[in-house]
Amino acid sequence: MSVDLSVVVPAYNEEERLGPTLDAICAFLRADPERWGGWELIVVDDGSTDATAKIAQEAAANEPRIQLVSSETNRGKGHALRMGVLASYGRRVLFTDADLAAPIEELAHLDDELAATGAAAAIGSRGHPDARIEVHQRLVREWLGRMGNRLIRLVAVPGIRDTQCGFKLFDGDKARAAFADSRLTGWGIDVEILRFFRRAGWPVTEVPVRWSHVAGSKVRPADYGRVLLELLRLRTRAVRRADLAVACLFLLASVLLYKGLWTDLDRGYLRDAGQDQNQWEWFFAVTADNVTHLRNPLFTTLQGHPEGVNLMANTVMLGLSVPLTPITLVFGPTVTWALVLTLGLTATAVSWYWLIARRLVRNRAAAALGGAFAAFAPPMISHGNAHPNFLVLFMLPLIVDRALRLCEGRNVVRDGVLLGLFAAYQIFLGEEPLLLAAVGMLLFALSYALARRDVARAAWRPLLRGLGIALLVCLPLEAFPLGWQFFGPQSYKSVLHGDNAGNSPLAFLQFSGRALLGSDAGADPLAMNRTEQNAFFGWPLLAVAVAIVIQWWRLALVKALAFTAVAAAFLSLGRTFRIPYTDIVLTGPWRALAHQPLFESVIESRVAMVCAPVLGMLLALAADRLTAAGNRSRALRAAGFTALAAALVPVLPTPYPVRERAEIPGFITQGTYRSYLGEGESLVTVPLPTPGSAEALHWQSATGLGFPVAGGYFNGPWGPDRIGIYGATPRHTSNLLGEVRNSGRVPVIGPNWQAQARADLAAWKAGVVVLAPQYNEQALYETVTKLLGRPGERVAGVWIWDMGAKGGTR
Repeated sequence: MSVDLSVVVPAYNEEERLGPTLDAICAFLRADPERWGGWELIVVDDGSTDATAKIAQEAAANEPRIQLVSSETNRGKGHALRMGVLASYGRRVLFTDADLAAPIEELAHLDDELAATGAAAAIGSRGHPDARIEVHQRLVREWLGRMGNRLIRLVAVPGIRDTQCGFKLFDGDKARAAFADSRLTGWGIDVEILRFFRRAGWPVTEVPVRWSHVAGSKVRPADYGRVLLELLRLRTRAVRRADLAVACLFLLASVLLYKGLWTDLDRGYLRDAGQDQNQWEWFFAVTADNVTHLRNPLFTTLQGHPEGVNLMANTVMLGLSVPLTPITLVFGPTVTWALVLTLGLTATAVSWYWLIARRLVRNRAAAALGGAFAAFAPPMISHGNAHPNFLVLFMLPLIVDRALRLCEGRNVVRDGVLLGLFAAYQIFLGEEPLLLAAVGMLLFALSYALARRDVARAAWRPLLRGLGIALLVCLPLEAFPLGWQFFGPQSYKSVLHGDNAGNSPLAFLQFSGRALLGSDAGADPLAMNRTEQNAFFGWPLLAVAVAIVIQWWRLALVKALAFTAVAAAFLSLGRTFRIPYTDIVLTGPWRALAHQPLFESVIESRVAMVCAPVLGMLLALAADRLTAAGNRSRALRAAGFTALAAALVPVLPTPYPVRERAEIPGFITQGTYRSYLGEGESLVTVPLPTPGSAEALHWQSATGLGFPVAGGYFNGPWGPDRIGIYGATPRHTSNLLGEVRNSGRVPVIGPNWQAQARADLAAWKAGVVVLAPQYNEQALYETVTKLLGRPGERVAGVWIWDMGAKGGTR
């Protein structure tokens, strides 16, 4: 059985409107039998509790081309449409809502559009500029509809103005195929069907229609939320099994790397983190505390008391620390720390994998190889010891992709807005990674433009326009936070990193300390510390990368990637660099950027991190090409994959070593300190917390941030020029105590030192001085006793000197 047109009408409790609707449809189709030919009208009763089914049966008795399909229970519009379309036989299938908000006469326009364009579907659109809305919905309802459609366009079917209009004409066979594959039962069915058409490559065209709101609509405001939930189900279902498997492998790899931390969250401390784990846990804790108490999340005086800390000028990652506040409050900041490292690394790998699969290669395994290297490369693993802001980079591939979409020029406004939003969020994850990514993208764009000038000529206008839109979106969102960062309390101009912050050329050839074939003894002499091994790709990998570039040099993409990697590596050498095994020192290109705004605070060796995703893309490209070679050259394929394995196996990351962290003194855990601190007073540890020794931050974050500390580990201003330094502004007494801690020697203490100590303690607003068990404890005790002119008191496992107005009430 075959007919020219099937009309499907889903109906639920439509006894008042169904009769006139069926009469109108039948009258319209009978009026022009030559055009519409043989037709059928299918009413789907979706478990109605009124006389809907009876009215349809009576209509069918008078018109044999009407048929009733019934569902025993109400399952939703999606289920009803699926039943109706799968029961149809029409060469074309129209489905329309029972209220005929779009009059049946509009079918002619849809049919003409299908005939003229050869499209697979013509859908009525209220969002088309030529649409006529004769009776509007209530303002709130109309606003919800527009917002819902915009969100749907964003996440599901970009480019379609109105997915939810209940008036759509399809090619019959294609409609039945799409509905047979569908799973949604509610209002999201329209989106699911349109996505199916998109994936199948079947063109869909929007047609402006007349539309009038009809009272008694079954769509309620809460249904927009249900559509969003169905969209989430739709997106989940759209995930390929291969993609899910790759993501699970990335997660497994991340968990294995941090297994030592996860197995001992109470006492485990990443061995090579320095004091950064203490610092980051404090960042997560203080952000949660600020959010909970509705305080300014950009500032605190809990560290560096009483001046405080400009949190926006420090890497607190508000983009994660704020939304993870419930985790921090319930499970503690160490769990948040472990989650951010583990899931952040996984998300970054997945994001690079997605970009490479979308833009570069077809083979999913090749894309997984590239994504894995981009996220798990030696520089990233080095920062995984202590710097989540350089490990959690999942936004960067999204930013790169959006910039590429701008070059295509298809929807510059939308892509520009999204790019601005992405950049704004990345600023709250890490500004320096965004700056380095911008440098890498600029290097790539310039080199690709030279290789493909035709592409550059077509792309530069929409790209610049989109970047302008992105700035207009991003800057207002960031105006206050950035203003606070650069001009607010405890802001600073730049950060002093020293003169030896560039990479040695040998660092690129060496293996990192965490690499399978690397060692700390081999890597340590070539890096600032174990968290800053920013090159260390190993000579086998670089040799294979050179071979890949030579083999596929004819490709403009390969030329651009090669230039980007070489330029980034060269910049990372710093302001000056020494030619290995000689005394020859040359000026590096970083000298031109070293004192420029923003760049003056960058550790230049980190520019080499740009090479990680570039090398990942070259590896993915090579693996994809070798796979595509098939059986044409088995020997070449075998040699190629062997070379890739030989390059990658030596740099495979090994699990992070974990040590046991020191116990928190009972004076802190038991809350005894509260008896010694008055309002606005600080706890002064001996020695004061610094970037080299910041256990006091752990005392705070693990016990609810009940007290402020003098000193600390953060970036803050120093001197009249407000130059950025690590830690609080040093004072004579803090320097003295640090020297005693390091040397174990008790200095000669006279009246001048005692007066200086009193002045410094007053500046810190000290309530109590605390000396915990530690290396050179006896020398420190004697020094503090001489400075204060009285012995300490042993309380709850520590030595204390009561300094405050509270007087140690117990």
